[in-house]
Amino acid sequence: MTHCARTDHHCKRCDHPLPFAFSMAFQPIVDVARQQVITHEALVRGLGDESAYGVLSQVSDNLLYRFDQACRVKAIELASGLDMKSDLSINFLPNAVYAPEACIQATLDVSRRVGWPTERLVFEITETESVNDRGHLRSIIDTYRQMGFTTALDDFGKGHANLDLLADLRPDKLKIDRALVMGCHQDTRRQILLKAVADIATQLEIDLVAEGIECREEAKWLHEEAGIVQHQGFYYARPAFESMPTVAGFATP
Repeated sequence: MTHCARTDHHCKRCDHPLPFAFSMAFQPIVDVARQQVITHEALVRGLGDESAYGVLSQVSDNLLYRFDQACRVKAIELASGLDMKSDLSINFLPNAVYAPEACIQATLDVSRRVGWPTERLVFEITETESVNDRGHLRSIIDTYRQMGFTTALDDFGKGHANLDLLADLRPDKLKIDRALVMGCHQDTRRQILLKAVADIATQLEIDLVAEGIECREEAKWLHEEAGIVQHQGFYYARPAFESMPTVAGFATP
């Protein structure tokens, strides 16, 4: 994969518009202990609310940087226009960030323009399996933390997003993949794994988010038995296209 050789944010090749348009939907992350929405994750969609696949399939290697930058700008503009009060979580591909300080400039510019507080930005790291340089990934996380952003490691427990990453990386949050969450209320093996992850996260002072929760039983077990209080999934709300979703309810003790 090729990256812009410039180390500032005025690279003309990167400033060209994308050859396709896209928008965003938002899905809430809730804290069931506090009974409130704490974050909204921005999810790529087509202009007619089509799935992310149709958009992502158009992102070639030479468009990766521009797409990453455009996603950040679009998410912040939409969230600001919706008067979102929670934090805003934006996915990014580590391979799209050639230099953390340079690649954050568009984010800072749009935040200033629309008045979005940068301390309310969360960057979710996706597709860690495609990163060969662990030091580069650590540099991104460390730089973002120093700049006041929150970082999250997405899809934890699936594929390459596993425990060995925590030996080198210090994210603020881990998002537990749906593969571990589904049916956790009635699956002893998943329960053992989830409790172990919760214990590790506590000792490392990392917050956990359980993804893909689809029923009340899963939500209640995660809250009451594993002590995982930050939840995301269809049980609470489906992604809402260019709008603020309504949370259906919270799992209560």
